[in-house]
Amino acid sequence: MSESAFRPASAGTSGPLLSVRDLHTWFELRQWGFLRLGHVRAVDGVTFDLKRGESVAFVGESGCGKSSLARTLLGLHRPTSGEVVSEGRSLGTLSGSELKAYRAGVGYVQQDPYGALPPFMNVRRILAEPMIVHGIRSREEREARARQVLEEVRLSPADEILPKFPHMLSGGQQQRVVIARALLLEPSLLIADEPVSMLDASVRVEILNLLHSIQAKRNLTLAFITHDLSTVRHYANRIFVMYAGRIIEQAEVNDLLEHPQHPYTQALLAAIADPDADNAKHQRDVPAGEPPSLLNPPPACRFHPRCPHFMAGLCDEEDPPDFEPRRRHWSACWLHR
Repeated sequence: MSESAFRPASAGTSGPLLSVRDLHTWFELRQWGFLRLGHVRAVDGVTFDLKRGESVAFVGESGCGKSSLARTLLGLHRPTSGEVVSEGRSLGTLSGSELKAYRAGVGYVQQDPYGALPPFMNVRRILAEPMIVHGIRSREEREARARQVLEEVRLSPADEILPKFPHMLSGGQQQRVVIARALLLEPSLLIADEPVSMLDASVRVEILNLLHSIQAKRNLTLAFITHDLSTVRHYANRIFVMYAGRIIEQAEVNDLLEHPQHPYTQALLAAIADPDADNAKHQRDVPAGEPPSLLNPPPACRFHPRCPHFMAGLCDEEDPPDFEPRRRHWSACWLHR
């Protein structure tokens, strides 16, 4: 079976690139190896489509399930239930060469570039490794591809970069090598998990602009995983807001940032740091408390213990459906009945 058989569909095909339906990714928690304590519900009933060539952002506090969702889309975690569908095939049914082919079509940019690069390999070997794994035996072809992607991520001349080890590169250069590695196998989907959170402020905009230009040039679908709402306006078409393993609001980026409908999204926006010292003096309406445990999440609406609009007998007893208070803007909140 060819390695391209079950890659995410190319830009020339009709329909969504990926369809995610009622996806659950749970992790069993045990004590002493045999005592079952329950399941961590990292992703708990998520549904959405990823369109070809679009850029989306998954935002939320740490522990909301963003990274677990990303690793499920990458094929690193098996869904507990639900489906991730590509090319008419469910990711949960793929194995062996089919799963390997699917993974070749999804690029991954990790959060910590230094931790993502093996310190005992130079850049030439780091870039050659995925090509060897996926059957590119020609050394000349591997070298040509490595040079091409290094030029694409603006690391040149390639002859100076290829022999270097990760510790010989700056943080920004390391992240560019991570991006180059993610592009080697011509993916259709690129997942960037907090791609700039470990970098100096001076290089963050450069890396974000680089990802944006690569996405436009290659017509990639780009999925950002981030907690920083202040940057997504410039790099995303749609935003999915996650809380406690679920998507609680989704909309086009400008509509969501200018007209947030869910109390949690409003709280996230209120928490954005304001550089204006005069504005910083005013009290911001940010709900108290912490995100719930995913081992034992609250019943019904998971935000209700922190919500300023909590309605007893409703928010704590019934799961809210996705209401559409504005056109193509969905919010899972009983305020929109």
